[in-house]
Amino acid sequence: MTTQIKHIVFDIGKVLIHYDPNLPFSRVIPDEDERAWFFANVCTHDWNVEQDRGRTWAEAEALLIAEHPEREEQIRSFRKHWHEMVPHHYEDIVAIMEGLISEGRDVTMLTNFASDTFREAQERFPFLTKPRGVTVSGDVGLIKPDVAIYEAHAKSFDLEPSATIFIDDSLPNVEGAKAAGWHAVHFTGADKLRSDLASYGIKV
Repeated sequence: MTTQIKHIVFDIGKVLIHYDPNLPFSRVIPDEDERAWFFANVCTHDWNVEQDRGRTWAEAEALLIAEHPEREEQIRSFRKHWHEMVPHHYEDIVAIMEGLISEGRDVTMLTNFASDTFREAQERFPFLTKPRGVTVSGDVGLIKPDVAIYEAHAKSFDLEPSATIFIDDSLPNVEGAKAAGWHAVHFTGADKLRSDLASYGIKV
């Protein structure tokens, strides 16, 4: 592959830091079937995505509590115990990212993240301040895989789309980046990431 990559863009959740809502909720709702029902019908993925798009937690909680008043404590537990959902980072991937930065490569981040929880994550994981910058969906009111968020990121950081590579664990987000004219790879682990980057002439 002869494409020259000038810009490397990392996703964050499930690429740099671990994320699993079941970690606190295995305590909040011990019964596995009930917990599965709760995530499928109350604090759903689609509900959580709207916080990534910029909706406030107060508004999000009020919406669900109006529909499920008997679940108020469990609903509020989602934000209250959010810090337990992100217990650690992936040392090998962070090492790759930091190595790229130390080599002088242009590294930024593009993430679907609520504004307030992202700032909390930066405090807990200082390496999230090391790249040149970040586009947070909750700040800009756009979410992946909407092509508009990739275009906004490229404009904000003066990226040349055809010279940009994006790393994300979500296939739809990878396809969104490609639709914006970027190169993109599906993240499944450190070994594949090294191989994928090497195919673009980036050795880590």
